[in-house]
Amino acid sequence: MADDSYNAQSPALTLRVATPADAPIIFGLIGELAEYEKLAHEVTGSAAKLAEHLGGKSLSDSHRERPLVDAVLAEWKGTAVGFALFFTNYSTFLTQPGIYLEDLFVQPVHRGRGIGKALLSYLGKLALARGCGRIEWSVLDWNQPAIDFYQRMGATVLPEWRTCRISGAAIAQLAATVPEGHTADPHR
Repeated sequence: MADDSYNAQSPALTLRVATPADAPIIFGLIGELAEYEKLAHEVTGSAAKLAEHLGGKSLSDSHRERPLVDAVLAEWKGTAVGFALFFTNYSTFLTQPGIYLEDLFVQPVHRGRGIGKALLSYLGKLALARGCGRIEWSVLDWNQPAIDFYQRMGATVLPEWRTCRISGAAIAQLAATVPEGHTADPHR
């Protein structure tokens, strides 16, 4: 969006595009999200790394012009109370870019004020402006309040799809697995 911030229905709420300087605030909210999802033990990143990725260039990827991730901060009366962190993906079936919403979080004390709706609406406007064919995200199967919220916002929960993940040492193991007679060099 051309405008870096906008006010939703309430003058107390402001949404704005996050900058690398906001990384410590966002990382704090990520910690709160992890606590809520009972996954705090899985948080191994850092605010510094997040700032680098929000900043558009990684030390190992100096040719990249766009940030790896974008984020929108939700501020209630000037205090950060939530965020949406997302990145561009691509649908081969639609042959269009999309937005993958990695995390949407509003502090529990601030829920019910329309902040989550405002964040999703912002992403909808951004998706239209970017010519995206869809917005996608995952939700934990036990988080019925989130599932209900997303469905009220028009989302379809896709029961036939499952999230797959390779992480940590399994990435290195996968990278070392090359069928005989083939080469796998991502720099070629």
